[in-house]
Amino acid sequence: MAQSPPAAPLAMPTLSFPDELFEELSSAVRGPVFRRSDAEFATRSQTFNGKLKSLSRALVSPLDAQDVSAVVKFCAKHKLSPSVKSGAYGIAGWAVAGDIILDLGMLREVDIELPLADAGEGKDYTGLRDMPGPGEKGKGRAGGHLKLASKPSPDAVKLDEPRPAEPIASQPDGPSPASPTTGGKRRRFMRSYDAASHVVASFLRGPPLPAEVGEQPRQPPAHRRRLHSPEPDADADTRELALDTGAQVQVPALGEDGRQISSDSMQSSSAGSGLGSSVARTASSGAATTPPTVSPVDSVSAPSGVSVWNAPPSSASGLFPMSAGPSWGSGSGILPPGFGSLPLFGLGVSSSPFGSSPLFGPGALGALNAPMAPGRPVHAHAYVTFGAGMRQRELDLYTAEHLLEGISGVTGAREPGVVPYHIPSSAHPVGSSIMLLAGFGFMSRLYGLSIDNLVEVEMVLADGRIVVLNKDDDPDLWWALRGAGPAFGIATRYKARAFPVPVVFAGNLIYRFHRATAPSLLKHFRDCIKGAPRELYANVLLTAGPADKDSLIVIQMCYLGSREQGMAFLQAVSSWDGERCLLNEVHEKSYLNQQDSVAQILRGKVWRWLTIGWCGAAGRQWFMRSALITSLPDDVINKTVIQFANTPIGCTWIFELSGGAIADFEDTCLPKEQREAIWTVAALHQWEMGIDDPRCIKSAEEWIYGTIGTVSIGGPFPTFLGRHEHPTRTMACFGKHWARLAELKRKYDPNCLFKNNFWPLDKDGQPIEFLANEPPSP
Repeated sequence: MAQSPPAAPLAMPTLSFPDELFEELSSAVRGPVFRRSDAEFATRSQTFNGKLKSLSRALVSPLDAQDVSAVVKFCAKHKLSPSVKSGAYGIAGWAVAGDIILDLGMLREVDIELPLADAGEGKDYTGLRDMPGPGEKGKGRAGGHLKLASKPSPDAVKLDEPRPAEPIASQPDGPSPASPTTGGKRRRFMRSYDAASHVVASFLRGPPLPAEVGEQPRQPPAHRRRLHSPEPDADADTRELALDTGAQVQVPALGEDGRQISSDSMQSSSAGSGLGSSVARTASSGAATTPPTVSPVDSVSAPSGVSVWNAPPSSASGLFPMSAGPSWGSGSGILPPGFGSLPLFGLGVSSSPFGSSPLFGPGALGALNAPMAPGRPVHAHAYVTFGAGMRQRELDLYTAEHLLEGISGVTGAREPGVVPYHIPSSAHPVGSSIMLLAGFGFMSRLYGLSIDNLVEVEMVLADGRIVVLNKDDDPDLWWALRGAGPAFGIATRYKARAFPVPVVFAGNLIYRFHRATAPSLLKHFRDCIKGAPRELYANVLLTAGPADKDSLIVIQMCYLGSREQGMAFLQAVSSWDGERCLLNEVHEKSYLNQQDSVAQILRGKVWRWLTIGWCGAAGRQWFMRSALITSLPDDVINKTVIQFANTPIGCTWIFELSGGAIADFEDTCLPKEQREAIWTVAALHQWEMGIDDPRCIKSAEEWIYGTIGTVSIGGPFPTFLGRHEHPTRTMACFGKHWARLAELKRKYDPNCLFKNNFWPLDKDGQPIEFLANEPPSP
C-alpha cells in the first residue's frame, strides 16, 4: 500500500508594515505601536497557548476607547483585520490572528460602588457616560459612593500600570526577570496559585505515590516534531453534527456499540458505611498502608512525607470564633504552621493582597488563607466598573481589598470596610472576554453567568462609533453582545453587578484514579449533589499526572453560605469508602482563595512535571473541548473512565454542576435549552512544546463528540469554544437564536471586520475555511 508523501513544512510568510502605514497608525493613537521587528511585539503578543504563531503586522496598546476607535477606522480604511487581546483565555489564538493586534492590557482602571440610595425605581448605579474615562477627572465618579476599608498601601502594586504578557509556564519559585513597568514581585505573584490551598500545594509537589499492582503507569505524549497545523479530521463533521442534531455517533476507538443511552438510566450507587470510612490501598510491596486516625472532615490526611495541617479544627478549638449570622453561619480555621500573624478578611482591618504586609515576603501567600470572622452584608449587591485589560484575578484582588460596609462579625455593629463583593465569573485565570462569552463559575448557580450580571458596556463598533450599551439603549445589540459580543465590537469598559461573599465553605477531596473504583466514586458524587440548592457549586476532575506521580480524581465544592449547611454535602460526598481519601481540605475560606483552586490543580500538576525534568521547553500547548449535558447516566460514567485511563499525561476532564439561576435569564442570545443543562463538561489538555501526539487532541474529541455527545444539547457555552472548532459547533452554542444573531451580525458588521474570533461565517454568510480565523501552529 503506497504511503502518503510527508506534509510540507508550513510556510511562515514575512509580513511587512510599510513606514507610511506605521506613521499613519502611530499618529492616530496615543498608545504605543509596535512592529513585528520590535522586541516588545513578541512579549505583548504572547498568548495562553504557547504554540501559536502570530502573523500580525503590528500591535497597538490603546489607552482608551478613542484609541480603539482610531485603530478600527484605520483597519477598515486599509482593508486590514483587527484582533483583540485582553489578557488570558487565548487557547484558540483568535486574539493574535489579525493583521493588527489591539492589546487592551493598558485599559486597567477599576472602581467599586455601592448602589445609589436615592435611585427609586430607576437604575441604582452611575452610568458609564457619567464616569470619567481612563486618566480623566471630574464627573460623578462612582468611587464617591463607596466606603473603603483603608487606602491601598503605598507599596501596593498599581493596577493602572501597563502589564506585559505573562508566559504561562515558569518555575513557581525560580527567578523571574523584573518588568520595567510592573516588577518581578508582581509577576511571580500573578503566576502563583498556592494561596488557594497550601495543603494542596504541598500535596501536589510532594513525593511520588507508591506504585500499585495492576495499574499501568500513565505515559507522557510521544515526542514528534510538528511540521504543520493539523488537517481536519475526516470524521469530525459527522461527530460535531451529532451534537447539533442529537444523532448518535459510533466511535470505534471506544470499542462500544454506540447505542442510545437513556437519560433515565441513572442509578444510585451504594454509599459508604459512614462518614470517614477509608480503605487502605495495597502498595507494590504488598504491605498495607494504614491511614492515620483522624476525623476526615475536620482534619487532613496525606501520604507519608507530605506536610499537612488541620483545616479546620472544631469550633471549640478555633483561634477565632466565627459570628453566627443567619446568612453566613459560624466556624473557624487556623493557619498552617510557619505563616505567622497575617491580615484578616472581614475584621474591619486592612487586608490588602498587594499591601506592605507580608504578601511578597516569606510565607506571604498565607495571608489569603487567614482565619475569618465574616461580616454580614447590608447591601444585596454592588457595582464594579473596570477596563477591558483587567484579568479576573486582578478584579477579585481589588474587590477583596476594597471591602464595603456591613455588620461586623466582631463588634456586631454596622461598619465600613467589612464585606468583600465579587463579580460572578469563571475561576482564575481568565480575561475580560468572559464578560461577553458567558462566564461560568462558582457563583453562577446562585447569581447567573457573567453576562447575566452586566449592566453596561462601552464598545467600539465596526464603523468606529463609541457607544455605551445597556438594556434601554439598542436592546437588539444588548441582547446579542451578551454571549456573542466579540463578533459585534470591541468592549473597552464594563460595569457589572458584584455580590457579597464574606466567606465560603469550600475545598478539595483528592483520591487516586483507579479504573476499577472510579465509576463508583463518580456515581456517588453525582447522586450526593442531585437536587442541591443553588448555593452549592460542585465539580469532579479527572486529571492525568506524571507517570511516577499517579492520576487523581479531585472533587471540588464551594458552598456560598454557612459551614453547617455546607457540611451536610461534605459528609455525604466523603462517606464513599471505595478508596482512601488522600486529602480533605474543605473548610471556610475567602472566595479569593477558592477562585485560585482550579488553576492550582491544573498548574500544580504541570509544575510537578517540571521538577522531574521531562518537560524542558518553556510554554505549553493547550486544547479544549466542551459540551452541555442534560444527565449523567451510569453508562456515560463507565465509558468515561475507560477512555480517560488511556489518555496521555496532561489531560484533565471535568464535570461541573450547572443549572440553578443560570436558567432564570432569558434576555440574552444564549437559549434556554443550554441554560437548563445540568452539567458543563470539558476536556482541558496541556502538553509539552514540540510534541505532536494525536492522542492529545483525538482523545478529547472522541470523548466529547462520542461518549458525551449521546446526552449533550447543542454546543457548549461560548466561553469554552476552543481551537479548531467546526462552524456547526459554534452555531449550536446559540441554538434556536442563531438565525437572529446572524442577521444582527450582518446589520452591525456587514463587511465582517471582526472576523478574528469564534464567528464561523464570512461576510457572505458562508462557513469559513478551516482555521481561517486562527493563527497557525508551526
